[in-house]
Amino acid sequence: MSDNPTPDADVTSLTTALEDVAERFVAGAHARYLAWFEAPAEFDSLRSSLAAASTSVIGLCFQIILVSGIVAGTFLLISRQANRDGAGGSRWRRFLYRSAAAVAALVIGLLVAQLLAGPGLPLRTLRLWTVVTVLGFIILAAVRSLLMGSRRTKFAERSVHLAALVHHLSLAIGLAIIGVALFATLRLWSVGPALGDLLRTGLGIPIYLLFAWSVWRHRRTMAAAVAGPRPRSRWRTHLAKMWPAIVIAFLIITFLSTQAALTLGVPLRGSAVLLTALTFLAAPHLDAMIGNWAQRGLESPDISILAAAGRQTARFTVVAVMIAMLGTLWATPLAAGFGIDLREVVKGASGVALITLGAAFLWNVVGTVTARALRAELPAVAGDEEELGAPRSRLGTLVPLLSAVGKSSIVALALLSILVSIGVNVWPLIAGLSVFGLAIGFGSQTLVKDLVSGLFFLIDDAFRFGEYIESSGAKGTVEKISVRSVSLRHPRGALATIPYGSIGKIQNFSRDWMVEKLIFRVAFNTDVEKVRKIFKKIGQDISANPELAGDLLEPFKSQGIADVEDGTLVIRAKFKAKAGRNFMIRRAVLTAVHQAFQEHGIQAVPKPLTSNPGAQPAQSQSTA
Repeated sequence: MSDNPTPDADVTSLTTALEDVAERFVAGAHARYLAWFEAPAEFDSLRSSLAAASTSVIGLCFQIILVSGIVAGTFLLISRQANRDGAGGSRWRRFLYRSAAAVAALVIGLLVAQLLAGPGLPLRTLRLWTVVTVLGFIILAAVRSLLMGSRRTKFAERSVHLAALVHHLSLAIGLAIIGVALFATLRLWSVGPALGDLLRTGLGIPIYLLFAWSVWRHRRTMAAAVAGPRPRSRWRTHLAKMWPAIVIAFLIITFLSTQAALTLGVPLRGSAVLLTALTFLAAPHLDAMIGNWAQRGLESPDISILAAAGRQTARFTVVAVMIAMLGTLWATPLAAGFGIDLREVVKGASGVALITLGAAFLWNVVGTVTARALRAELPAVAGDEEELGAPRSRLGTLVPLLSAVGKSSIVALALLSILVSIGVNVWPLIAGLSVFGLAIGFGSQTLVKDLVSGLFFLIDDAFRFGEYIESSGAKGTVEKISVRSVSLRHPRGALATIPYGSIGKIQNFSRDWMVEKLIFRVAFNTDVEKVRKIFKKIGQDISANPELAGDLLEPFKSQGIADVEDGTLVIRAKFKAKAGRNFMIRRAVLTAVHQAFQEHGIQAVPKPLTSNPGAQPAQSQSTA
C-alpha cells in the first residue's frame, strides 16, 4: 500500500483539527466566564498585598495620580516655554527642546516617587507610572507631529479638521496607554488572571470603539493626509481612499484576535499589540512626511544627487525598520518556541538588509539622475499639456531607457548577492540562465533583429521621445521607447506599437524645420498681382505677431501661378517654420487668407469632382 495520504485523509485531519480548536475555544470561553466570578477574591488579595506594604488602593491611586500629574505638568510647562522661545527655530531645535522636557519630567517624577512611596512594590509602581507617563507624552507628541507634518496645507479649515483628528486619536491612544499601564501594575502586584481579563475586556471595548469612531468621523481628513501632496501616484490615491476602511478593519481584527488568544489561553502582550497598532497606523503618515522631504530634495538644485537619493532611500529604510520591529515583537517568541537560533537569523537578516539597502540607494541614485535630466527637458511653464509633450533632446530620449536597464541590472545583482549571502550556490543558476539566453538568441531571430535594429536606430538618433514620425506601418507621436519596440500615438488617439525590426523607413516631421506649402484655387479672371500683395501683407502681419514670430523662419509669400485647371488658377504659397510648430502658423495663415479674400472680393473656386465615364456632366450654375 502507498504511504502517501489520500485527499480524504487530509480533509479528515483538517476537520479533526478544526473541531479540536473549536472545543478548546468553547472550553476557554466557559473558563473565562467562571474566572470572572473570582475577581472579588483577587481584589481582596490585592488589598491585602497593599496593606502589607503599608498602603491602600485609594492611597496608591492618589499617589499614581499625583506623580502622573506632576510629570505631565512638568513636560507640558517646559515644552510650551521651549516652543515660545524657539518658535522660529528648526525642527531639530524643537526636537531637542522636547527631549530636554522629557528628561526633566522623568527626573522630577522619579524624585517625587522616591519621596512619596516607601521601598518595595509601591516605589516600583510609581516609577512604572512615571516612565509610562513620559513615554505616553512622547508618543502623543510624535503622533501629533506625524499627522500634522504628513500634509502641508494653506487652508485653515483643513488644518482645523486635521487638529480635530489628532485630538480624538490622542484621546484613544492615551486611554490605551493607561490600560497598558494598569495591566502592568496588576502584574507587578501578582494579581490573579480574572482582574487582568476584566481589565483587558472592559477597557479594550471602549478603546477600540473610540479609535474606530475617530477614524470614521475624520475619514476624509485622514485620507487627505495619507494621500500627500500632488502629484501623487495612482496606487497612493487608491490607498488614501481605502485607508480609513483598512484601519477600521485592522482594529476589528486586532480586537477579535486578542480576545480569541485570551480564550485559547495564549494571551497576547498588551505592549506588543499597542506598538503594532501604532506602527500600522503611523506607517502611511510617516511615509507621506518623509516623501515630502524627499521630494523637496529631488526638486532642489542645491541638494546633490547623492543627498537626494539618500532622502529617497530613507523611505525604504523606515519601512525596513518597521518590518524588523514587528518581526522582533512577534517572530521572536515563535522562533524561541521552535528552537531556532536567533543569532543566525539576525546575522542572515542583517546581511540581506545591508544588500537591500545598498541596492535601494543605487536604485534611487539612478532614479534621481533620471528625474533631474527629464525635468531639465521640460519647459519652465508647467501644466501646459502641449509643452509637456514637446520633443525631447537625444539625452532626454535615451535617459529613460538607460534608467530601465540600470535599475534592472541593480535588481539582478542584488538578488544574486542575497542568494550568495544566505549560502546559495548561484553559479549553476548563472550557467543555466546563460544557456537559456543562448537558446533564446538562436531560436528567436526576430527578437534579436528587433533588439539590434533598435540599438542602431537609437545610435543614429532617428527619433526621440515626443517627435512626430511616420514609418512604413504607422505614424504618430513617439510616446514610449522600450528595448524592443516604439509606441506611436496617432493624432486621432490610436496607439501603435511597432517592433524595431518592422519599422523600415522613417520620416521625422519634428527635426529642425518644415516648409509648409498651401494651394489656393481662384477664378481665372483674378488679379494675380493683387493676390501676391495680399499674401505679402499677411506674411508681414504674421511675422509681427509675437506669439508666432519666434517659430517662423521664412515669411509667408506667394509662389505665383502653379497651374491652370479647367479655367481655374492654381496659386501656391509657402512659409518655413520650426518643426512641430508649423500647425499654429498654418491655422493663422488660412484664417487671414479667408478674411482677405472676402474683403477684396476674390472668389475661391472648389476643386472639381471627377465624374464617372459616361455620366452626364453637371450643369454649372451661373454666377452674378
